[in-house]
Amino acid sequence: MNAAPPVVTAAELGVDDEERPARVLSGFPHRLVGVVALGLALLSVWQVFRPLAQGSQYYLVIFLAVALPLVYLSYRSWWGRLDRADGPSVLDWVLAGITVVVCLYPVLPIRIGDAGGGYDAFLDRQGMLAPLDVVMGGLLLVLVLEACRRTTGVILPVVCLVFLGYGYYGGLLPQDWSIAHAGLDIDQIVDALYNSGSGFYGTPLDVAASYIVLFTLYGAVLEFSGAARFFVDLSVSLFRRSHSAAGRTAVASGFLLGTVSGSGTATAVSTGAVTWPILRKAGYRPEQAGGMLAAAGVGAILSPPTLGVAAFIVAEYLDVSYVTVLGWALIPTLLYYLGILLSVEIDARRIHADGRAPADLADGPLPTPWWKLLGRFGYHFSSLIVIVVLLLVGVSATRAVVYATVLALLLAIPDRMLRRSAAADTAPTTAAPVGTATPAAEADAPGRYRWTRKTVTQFAFEALRALSVGMRSALPVVAVCAAAGVITAMTTKTGLGAQLAALLVKAGSALSDDPAVVLATTAVLAAIALSLLGLAVPVTASFVIGWVIIGPALLDLHVAAPAAAMFVFYFSVLSEVTPPTALAAVGAAAVTGAKAMPTMWHALRYALPAFLVPLMFVLTDSGQHLLGRGAALDVLWVTAAACVGVAALAAATGGWLFGIGAIGPIPRGLAAAAGLTLLYPNPLATGIGLGLLVVAVVAGLVDRVRKTSTGTP
Repeated sequence: MNAAPPVVTAAELGVDDEERPARVLSGFPHRLVGVVALGLALLSVWQVFRPLAQGSQYYLVIFLAVALPLVYLSYRSWWGRLDRADGPSVLDWVLAGITVVVCLYPVLPIRIGDAGGGYDAFLDRQGMLAPLDVVMGGLLLVLVLEACRRTTGVILPVVCLVFLGYGYYGGLLPQDWSIAHAGLDIDQIVDALYNSGSGFYGTPLDVAASYIVLFTLYGAVLEFSGAARFFVDLSVSLFRRSHSAAGRTAVASGFLLGTVSGSGTATAVSTGAVTWPILRKAGYRPEQAGGMLAAAGVGAILSPPTLGVAAFIVAEYLDVSYVTVLGWALIPTLLYYLGILLSVEIDARRIHADGRAPADLADGPLPTPWWKLLGRFGYHFSSLIVIVVLLLVGVSATRAVVYATVLALLLAIPDRMLRRSAAADTAPTTAAPVGTATPAAEADAPGRYRWTRKTVTQFAFEALRALSVGMRSALPVVAVCAAAGVITAMTTKTGLGAQLAALLVKAGSALSDDPAVVLATTAVLAAIALSLLGLAVPVTASFVIGWVIIGPALLDLHVAAPAAAMFVFYFSVLSEVTPPTALAAVGAAAVTGAKAMPTMWHALRYALPAFLVPLMFVLTDSGQHLLGRGAALDVLWVTAAACVGVAALAAATGGWLFGIGAIGPIPRGLAAAAGLTLLYPNPLATGIGLGLLVVAVVAGLVDRVRKTSTGTP
């Protein structure tokens, strides 16, 4: 079997949307971090079936006390001589030890004067903290911000400090300002962060510890089981004879691998490592290929059945099931990938027209036929199907993903056996002398995989290692979610969210009194604000901030909560392809050897429909039909109009109309206008958009006739 090159996993790359690269540990620190991370992973699974009797917040205290010290051991401080790249420094060990004590302080049954005394006593002091409580809470604040800085950079901690400064100094603002408040003292701030349900142990960390970690473990086990390799092999095989095989393979690989990693940047880099040679052979320039890889990778965060980290917070904030959020994301996902695939088809035709590629990619050894791959390894889809089926029958998301993880772990057994058998199809057969084969040699020989004590032990070790690696890859998200608690606590305590929402609506009202204009202006301003916010902070924090500030503004304008939440979610994710700090594009550019900024603009071109479709959610009530809400006929006509609009935008950005070929500025402008009009979910706008598209086609035909008659290329 001519399989694709080995898939590079997100954990091996140390690349994620939320993180800086982690240290490569060795020796005792490596073993310690691995064992503790494995223990935390098993605790997370245990909590699903046997929750701690003291409640969810007690579990969060224990979870953070284990996870946060691992950040200090696994990530560099970048503090000059105090830092080490190959392992924790003395300072890191000290900070990790202090973190354990500070995090466990609320549950330690030790009375220290009027402080301590255990978890119940700590909760009883809410609003009346002892001096030691304040000291411990202040230390935890510093430790959380430092952990966040190590994993994501300095921007998010600075944003948290701004919110803290607003909470403390808000009373000094002119009282006629709408955002002024009475001001909070240190005790009140620490109480809100350390001893309430809206601070460190609020919804973001709850979601991270209860949902995100489990899905991250599932992704790590899927990679261990061989599913990632199968997805890439299948993508290569499916499109091996089409003119646009290279682009389709990259997009399909990005989508399938995204269900494993849940990370746009890691997916783009992993897919690029495999598909860039194919894309280069097909005539793609490095910047063009990098843009496609980035757009496809980020699309995986928007796609069921796993979606991105913030989707779990959407479900928690709106108090709906996770499967409901999956349903809302289904049609927008189809529109997103429709736009990318149409752009891929246009690229293929333009590249072939320029003579930059062979007719197809079948001039070398062909990969294994897709039907053979499905027959041998199609069972890898079963764990994904199990998640969806269990969610549909009412099983909780946490239990569904645990069951799917166990199934994926079991499927790693036949994967190893079948891959050896597949390798035997192409490996030369040699006879070994009788009596010379060892158990290890028998396990490694093509076509033979014997379950000896050694191979069973190795399999068990690798399975546990996958769980440990999965837990370690979730550490940056844990740090971000704990830091996000600072923002939510200060916003809730001061009422800032409602005040900023009112200012946003007021800015929209300054242009017109027409409710439709006010809503459209507010939505555009909100989209710009979220895009800019996403340049500075990770996706999770961007969603949390956007929801507490922009969410209320949209709700005040009578936008339905699901539409408002998905609007904020999509624009938070799309910051990954927004210049000038598009992380997914930077990662893809590193793989293809492209310049970063041109790669970002190409990624933006591929992802353009994704920036416009979320506006449809909120502009009219009909926009909710794209979330699958409403009557079936309404959902169908809005979806059809959106599909045509996306196609028109692809034609405008690619400068190509199918059946006509390359088009000039006038047809492109008409196609762009048609696409924008069709993306406004209103029957009149749909009619106008279709009319403009017809005119664009006619103009394209006229251009073609003129060029043919004059011999213009």
